[in-house]
Amino acid sequence: MEIKCPEIGICGLSCRLCPNYHMNTKSQCLGCKSDGRMAVGCPFITCAIKKKELEFCWDCEESKTCEKWEKHRELGKKRDSFKCYQKLEDDIAFIQKNGVNEFETLQKVREGLLKEMLQEFNEGRSKSYYCIASTVLETGELKEALDKAKRNSEGSDIKERSRSLHFILDEIAMQKNYHLKRRK
Repeated sequence: MEIKCPEIGICGLSCRLCPNYHMNTKSQCLGCKSDGRMAVGCPFITCAIKKKELEFCWDCEESKTCEKWEKHRELGKKRDSFKCYQKLEDDIAFIQKNGVNEFETLQKVREGLLKEMLQEFNEGRSKSYYCIASTVLETGELKEALDKAKRNSEGSDIKERSRSLHFILDEIAMQKNYHLKRRK
């Protein structure tokens, strides 16, 4: 089976915004449909790709009645695992309306903003926080936050730059009722 979008999870998650995707170690995950993850597997890999040869759950004729996918989506409304699930339903709706290519284009923009946060504002403890922010905030909000943090922390050390960006992102989150911490 040919995998066309390795950085978009079978269930609709964006691998590009996952902390494990942005590791600089041998255990780096290259996406849900990379060789390493396919070997380890998950229930969605086993069902969609290995059994049905489908790249995405929503392409399955049983998707509307699949208890496994429904449970995953319902849990994603309340909790996160290593990856932020807060926008999963919005992302699935976006893909179904606009197509997977348009979604991937948007995720590449988000990933670019995330990489900028990680390169310029990560003091070593903010990767998951920035991954969640890049998943949850709108791209315009992310761009504005980055620009403001750059202006506010010009000439500052990495800890101060990080604090500045955290403060700005936290303000946006409070105003918009976003959750920038993993929900357990």
